[in-house]
Amino acid sequence: MGRTSRRTSQRTSRKRSKLAGRAIAASAALVLGGVGLVAVNVYANADETDGRPPDVRTQERNRGDGQQASTISCPDVGNQLPDVPPDARAEVDRELAALDSQITDAYAKFAAADDKDSVLGPLAEQRRPTIENIGAAIDREGRPPENLDGMAACTLRTEGQGQDGQEQSGQDQGGQGQAGNGPEAGDFVDITSVRPNVRAPRDQRGASRGTFTTKCGTNENGKFNPDNVIVAPGVSNGAHHMHDYVGNQATDAFSGDDDLANGDTSCRNQGDKSTYYWPVLRLQNGNDEDDADADGGGRDKNVGEIRTPDQVTLKFTGSPVGKVTAMPRFLRIITGDAKAFTNGNANANASWSCTGFENRQLKDKYPICPDGSKVVRTFNFQSCWDGRNTDSANHRTHVAFADPRSGRCPGGFRAIPRLVQRIVYDVPPGPGFAVDSFPEQLHKPVTDHGDFINVFDQRLMQRVAKCINDGRRCA
Repeated sequence: MGRTSRRTSQRTSRKRSKLAGRAIAASAALVLGGVGLVAVNVYANADETDGRPPDVRTQERNRGDGQQASTISCPDVGNQLPDVPPDARAEVDRELAALDSQITDAYAKFAAADDKDSVLGPLAEQRRPTIENIGAAIDREGRPPENLDGMAACTLRTEGQGQDGQEQSGQDQGGQGQAGNGPEAGDFVDITSVRPNVRAPRDQRGASRGTFTTKCGTNENGKFNPDNVIVAPGVSNGAHHMHDYVGNQATDAFSGDDDLANGDTSCRNQGDKSTYYWPVLRLQNGNDEDDADADGGGRDKNVGEIRTPDQVTLKFTGSPVGKVTAMPRFLRIITGDAKAFTNGNANANASWSCTGFENRQLKDKYPICPDGSKVVRTFNFQSCWDGRNTDSANHRTHVAFADPRSGRCPGGFRAIPRLVQRIVYDVPPGPGFAVDSFPEQLHKPVTDHGDFINVFDQRLMQRVAKCINDGRRCA
């Protein structure tokens, strides 16, 4: 499916082969100096029999020429647009999606180039008129931000280099990745070496202690696409990585509110037609998915076998300091940042752990779980709403997180039911998996993110809020 295709639909012929007998341990390495020795397993296809040891074949395939990985880091224009006039938003969203495509195309050239710096000049020249178009679209209806002109130039960033240009420890220790595109061994950590670090505000008098759980399956029917209807509406392959979907089955880049309201749902309670989606998790076992030559898949450097979750729990919880207000219909919330590796951690909200160890959460590392334990991704969504808008220009400022210590919403915001998404995977032990990402984000765990559009029937959403406020457990 090419970039001119209107939509990438769900695949119905997905391979579901067994792991036993085809995944073999290939090597061991030190991961994260100072936190312990852990086994690093790389999974290679047992059919690859060219006479070389499996670990050599796998590392050559995954690391290319063995040089230290690096990537392209560009200013995130979307984050600088807290206010875009409604009449300009469609055009601005299209131009922002064009910037993402430009970076994706430049990264492909960068990965193949001997002179890595050679891609930066042409990329800046390509970005400049696109950014000017964004400014012009806003200028017709309002006043564009003053700092847009300086956001065309991009830089190179080496693996292990922080936002300040300083080297970080724990990186580039001989890890394995997706055709040299990540992740690295330093992106994984033994969960048993992590200290408990989960703290939550104590409930105060008047807290809303109830919960509402909606059951929408695990995407066992295989609905995938590389669109993002929130960030890039009307743009095919706007995400440049594949998403799992549960809930609303009509969701793609071209879905409007009416499409969602009239769509089918995988949720048991048919009053919940909400859209829940997140980047797929893939096994790095040398086996290709049937999107190996498709947008969002192999063309965007997302390779490996998509793993269906063992369990998906979608729970709405209350506020530790008071009552919650029902969410408005079609409220859109993004949690986390798909570009956190290059943007920094300001909007990152990844939570990685293992069953039996969920009081230990990782933000920028994948967990290596002990035998009998499964990988867990948890998304705690924003639980404060500005009381007016169902979306915002940067898709963030209309919602907010409650204060982590007090549990209170910022001034001018009101508490709404907090969506907690918990996704559990049964994967082979060791660092043989990664989430899909924009190619220049190198499949870093810190880029994990979740998306939600509230399409609850209004009566059911009122019931959700009442259940939470009354302190009951409902489903």
